Amino acid sequence: MKFEKATKVKALIAMIVSILTGGVAAQTVKDARPVWKWSFDADRGGEPPSGFSFGRTGSGRVGRWVVRAEKDAPSGTNVLAQVDEDNPSYRFPIAVANEPSLQNFRLSVRCKPISGKVDQACGLVFRYRDENNYYVIRANALEDNVRFYYVKDGKRNQLASWSGRVSSGSWHELRVDARGEHLEVYWNGKRVIDAKDTTFSAPGKVGVWTKADSVTYFDDLSATPLPSGE
Repeated sequence: MKFEKATKVKALIAMIVSILTGGVAAQTVKDARPVWKWSFDADRGGEPPSGFSFGRTGSGRVGRWVVRAEKDAPSGTNVLAQVDEDNPSYRFPIAVANEPSLQNFRLSVRCKPISGKVDQACGLVFRYRDENNYYVIRANALEDNVRFYYVKDGKRNQLASWSGRVSSGSWHELRVDARGEHLEVYWNGKRVIDAKDTTFSAPGKVGVWTKADSVTYFDDLSATPLPSGE
């Protein structure tokens, strides 16, 4: 009975934190690992989400990240949108959560490519040090592929690629499982890339990413720490 009470109290605290921090809370799953979730539903529309910082790799404008209401949001009413259509091809706007910093984790997001003549890309960044040093996995609706890169000193290097359907105007799930050097990428629940790399091995921040003139919506960003051997 005491355990049940403690569990209910923790759940209530997580709910209150979620409301007060713009839809993000470190919740607890059965094995006591925290789950970080960002739904953007408590953020003010037309403004950047709370708890995030913004950067840009390459050239061009830094990007404009705003919360907006969308009828088909995967959960709740709000999504995070990158709406600046500046079109240098080597331009990568980034929105990164200020916390946590993770090394081994499962990171996922729901994303919908909306428009773009140069690119229609949605991406996840992880083990992020700064806007010029991080891993990124991204899907591109104009190219119908999912690719895995590391960005080091501002230079993007491809590690692996998968070709398959990426629909514009539709919601998809992009996910990465990172355990040490072992990095697995999933697209709509299917594992499409299985790679190993040691460029960035230390813990880092997590967030979302676009390219060039991509207008892209994001929702339900989620990060769960994983034991290195799981």
